[in-house]
Amino acid sequence: MTIGVAHIQPIIAIIAGIAILIVPRLLNYIVAIFLILTGILGLIR
Repeated sequence: MTIGVAHIQPIIAIIAGIAILIVPRLLNYIVAIFLILTGILGLIR
């Protein structure tokens, strides 16, 4: 099984969701990092 860009986003979303459930204060940081990574990946493709 090869992991491409299309597989990375759902994996990150699951990890972020679990982290938010454990530590709700992480929400701002996780959303910011997710948006930055999504923007960078969008520019690269």
